[in-house]
Amino acid sequence: MATSGSVDFNLDMAEITEEAFERCGLELRTGYDSRTARRSMNLLFADWANRGLNLWTVEQVTQSLANLSATSAVTSYPVGTITATVGASTNLSVGETITGGTSGVTASVITKSSSTTITITVPSGNFTAGETITGSSSSASTTISSDPSLANSQASVDMLEAVIRRDGSDVSITRINRQDYLTIPDKTTQGRPTQFYIDRQITPTVTVWPAPENSTDQLIYYRIKRIEDADAATNNADVPFRFLPCLVAGLAYYIAIKKAPDRVPMLKSMYDEEFQRAASEDAERTALRLVPSYSSLRI
Repeated sequence: MATSGSVDFNLDMAEITEEAFERCGLELRTGYDSRTARRSMNLLFADWANRGLNLWTVEQVTQSLANLSATSAVTSYPVGTITATVGASTNLSVGETITGGTSGVTASVITKSSSTTITITVPSGNFTAGETITGSSSSASTTISSDPSLANSQASVDMLEAVIRRDGSDVSITRINRQDYLTIPDKTTQGRPTQFYIDRQITPTVTVWPAPENSTDQLIYYRIKRIEDADAATNNADVPFRFLPCLVAGLAYYIAIKKAPDRVPMLKSMYDEEFQRAASEDAERTALRLVPSYSSLRI
């Protein structure tokens, strides 16, 4: 007997909700049932962010340090990138430095997905709708047609390891906490950054120290981003297929709390088991090597 030959099984939001309702011994009947299920699913995603690292939510970000200097009033960047929608077709290119005609702020073009959308790294709030931006190398100019979006930065949950790239060479930098950064005597000291501090606000920001001495340096890091929301019923969940059993089990448990309390113990047990199995699989596959510290050695 021939196999299907396909490996594209997935579930959209409607199918996930139906499966969860059926596990509760219920049927999905009304628009409110779908709405309350999507709300529960979004709360479930928030809980997953608190439970630990989800590898599929990790992405690499590259940010220019051109705007970070000892004399600049701006000392930190949002963690993530900011998307700006520009006017009609522009010749601005990836990697090019752009300058705002009104604000005089400089930024770097990171990606260009179309003739009207560019992704830039820029301190929040320095570019505004209607402002003309000009490329430093191409001299191309265009107008920002809508305020740069901070949504991508606000979707950051945390930041992981980071390096400073200069002339193609990467040097690792160390993460420090708020107290360590506060006790640095002279925050205007310039040099090649060796440390970074994350201020985990609604829009998390990263501050490096020493203040960059080279405008061509780049900060390259991995950030943990939020799982995308459960919105339309036709959308697929922003999870890998191996987490679908866990997602369905968790949603069934959340729905049972509201609509089928008699099934809560059983569904909670199933969810805990599914989550443990999925979380254990979603891990780095590297060898573990334990090395004792010098302080543990005795003669």
